[in-house]
Amino acid sequence: MSQSREPTRERSIDELYQEDAERADANVFGRKTDIGRRGFLGGAGLAAMSAAVGGAIPFAANMPGGLIPAAFAQSAPPAGAAPSAPAAPKGPQYLNLPGKSDKLVVLGDRPLVAETPEDQLDDDTTPTNKLFVRNNGQTPDEAKDPDKWSFVIDGEVNKKLTLTLGELQSKYKPVTQRMVLECGGNGRSFFTPQARGNQWTNGGAGCPEWTGVRLADVLKTAGLKPSALFSAHYGSDVHLSGDASKPTVSRGVPIKKLMDENNLIVWQINGQPLPNINGGPVRLLVPGWPGSLSSKWLSRISLLDKEHDGPGMTGFSYRVPIKPMVPGDKGDPKNFKILESMPVRSIITSPANGAKLAAGTKEIKLRGAAWAGDYTVREVDVSTDFGATWTKAKLGKPKNKYDWQRWTATVKLPADGYYEIWTRGTDARGVMQPHLAGFWNPQGYGGNAMHRVAVLVG
Repeated sequence: MSQSREPTRERSIDELYQEDAERADANVFGRKTDIGRRGFLGGAGLAAMSAAVGGAIPFAANMPGGLIPAAFAQSAPPAGAAPSAPAAPKGPQYLNLPGKSDKLVVLGDRPLVAETPEDQLDDDTTPTNKLFVRNNGQTPDEAKDPDKWSFVIDGEVNKKLTLTLGELQSKYKPVTQRMVLECGGNGRSFFTPQARGNQWTNGGAGCPEWTGVRLADVLKTAGLKPSALFSAHYGSDVHLSGDASKPTVSRGVPIKKLMDENNLIVWQINGQPLPNINGGPVRLLVPGWPGSLSSKWLSRISLLDKEHDGPGMTGFSYRVPIKPMVPGDKGDPKNFKILESMPVRSIITSPANGAKLAAGTKEIKLRGAAWAGDYTVREVDVSTDFGATWTKAKLGKPKNKYDWQRWTATVKLPADGYYEIWTRGTDARGVMQPHLAGFWNPQGYGGNAMHRVAVLVG
C-alpha cells in the first residue's frame, strides 16, 4: 500500500544560502565546491552563474564565495539558471494610495508599511509622494480643521502647555530644513538569519524639506524643571486592537537629545501641508535617531524624571546588543541598549538594480545618497570588481545638519558583461559600512550592509 507524501516546499534562494552558502553554490549553479568560490569561479559553475545573471562576469575571479549575486538577491535566479535553482517567489506588492507613488513597495498592510526603492530616491529633495510610510496603529481620520489641532506638553515642566497648530504658527518663528527621516528597522532584510519585523531594504528613509518650529523653543516656554531627564512622545493613532486607551508606540529621548535645536514640530513638507498618511497636520521630527521617535499626529510630549518605559522602549524594541550575540539566539535583555544615532548608510540611486546598458558601454555615471545619523559622512567609495578595488566618489556637502549628502562617481568598464556596483559610506568618526549586516539582534535594527546593484552591459 502506497503512502502519501507531504508536498515539498520550494525554498527561496535566500533560505538556501542562509543554511549553507557553499552547498547553495553547488545546488544553484550545478557544481561542486572544491575551490569554494573563495577566489575563483570556473568551469561549469562559472557557466551556470553567467547564464543566471545574463552575461559574462569580467571580475568573476574576485567574487566572494557564498555571495548571492545582486541580480537576484532576495529573489530566485532568472531564466537560464541551473535546473536545481528554487522557483521565483511572488513579486512585490505596490502601494495604491492617493498622494503616494505607485512605485512604493508594501511590506505590511496591518499596520500599513511601504518602502521606497533606492532608484526612487534619486531626487536631491525627496518628493512627498515618494516618502516611505510606517504606521504602528490605525491611521487616524484626516483633521477637518488643522488650525485647531492641539497637543500638550506636561510632566516635569513649570507650566503645562496646550497649543493649537494656529497658535504654534503665530507664536513661534518657523524654520525650514532638509533632514533625513529613517525607520529604525531600515536594512532589516540584510540580516542572516531573518530578524522579526517588516523586511526593509534601504527604502525606509527619505530627505524632504520640513517646515515647523524648534521644539526647544516651545519647551523653553513650558520651562523644564531640573528633574526633567527624559521625554515621552505620544500620537493620536489608535492601537490596532481598537482600544483607544492603548498607545500604539510611545518613545522618548534623553534631555540632551530632546533639546537639539534641529528637532522640530512640523506642519509642512516640501512647502505643502503635511499629509495625513505621514502624520499631518502636526508631527514631531527628531532627526538622526529612529523615526519612531518622531511621533505622527502629535498629541502629547511629557517630561519625565526617569527613562521612559512606554511601548517601544522596553525588551528588545529599538535596542541593539552591547556585546555581539549568537545570530538567531533568543538574546539577554541585559545585554541590550537603546538604539540612538542611526548607522552610516550609502545607497546607489542611479542606475537602478537590474539596469541594462548598450553593448560597448565603457563607463557608467553613478549617483547616490549617504547619511549617518547624528554624524556627517566623511567619504563614499564605489567598486565594480566585488570590492577588490575602490574609487572615491565626489561627495556633496549637506545644506544643514541631518541633511543627506548626495554623491556622484564615474566608473570605467573593461568589457561587456555582468557587473555589480557596490557602495560604502564612512562617517566622520571613521566608521564604515560593513559588507554584511553585523551585530545581529532579534528585531533587526542597524542593518546597514553595503548597497549593491546589478548592471548588465550588452
